[in-house]
Amino acid sequence: MSDERLACQFSLIRYVPDPVKNEFVNIGVMLREAAHPAAAVVRFTKDWGRVRCVDADADIAMLEAMEAEMRQRLLETGTDTVPLMKTIEDSFSHQLQITEPKGCLAENVAAEMDQLMRLYVEPRKLRARQALSGRQAIVRSMRTQFEHARVWDLMRRRIAASAYTRPGDPLKIDCGYRPNGTVRMFHAVSLLGDVELAKVLAFSAPALREGVARVENAELELTAIVEALRNGHGEVAVGEDEVAQYRFGVETMEAQQIRVLTVNDMERVAETARRELRV
Repeated sequence: MSDERLACQFSLIRYVPDPVKNEFVNIGVMLREAAHPAAAVVRFTKDWGRVRCVDADADIAMLEAMEAEMRQRLLETGTDTVPLMKTIEDSFSHQLQITEPKGCLAENVAAEMDQLMRLYVEPRKLRARQALSGRQAIVRSMRTQFEHARVWDLMRRRIAASAYTRPGDPLKIDCGYRPNGTVRMFHAVSLLGDVELAKVLAFSAPALREGVARVENAELELTAIVEALRNGHGEVAVGEDEVAQYRFGVETMEAQQIRVLTVNDMERVAETARRELRV
């Protein structure tokens, strides 16, 4: 019911390659509860295709770094976003701008952030193409739950396997953190799309484990997050070939001591991270 929903405010973060022409691309959202204005959250897009379309020379690495910078500045400035955005706009010669806040009603902050990103930021795709983006959906679910548990900003992201294996290794693990003597890493793997990633992760696991022991002096707990094979009614919603592929992927990873969980386990995983990171 509407009286149970949270009153929130959101602003869009825009990339403006040429302030004179005033052409822009929405690249992120800042969202806060009206009752708790200091608890603002920020999210940038992970698909920079639209930015590159309007500015082939855009500094994507700097834009990605700015997301973390904005979150840190928000923690420092609390409710006052004016100095933050003045600094950012000046640093980028007004290529980054933020819109005036607008009101919205939300079931919860994490779900509303997902909805705002879909409406204003993420490129629109055909349904058929969306159905093929299994890994992206898993990554989104992981991030949503970790953000809801308030640990996403405390986690390492896009962890380069080459730091533990050998130079040139292209694998980047989605996210992770270290509680005490164990390094926990999480990687989204779609078993209903292309099972090749399961084989890549299984192949990489022994070298990753050895590298973490050598570099971090810690044990590695590597977890693959996959789709749930059964729907909300407990029914298997795919054919026999897909089931066989799914089981092959799970068994391949588990044979290399990779823990395999589904997106349905993410709330529990995020809660464990919250306790271990003492949030």
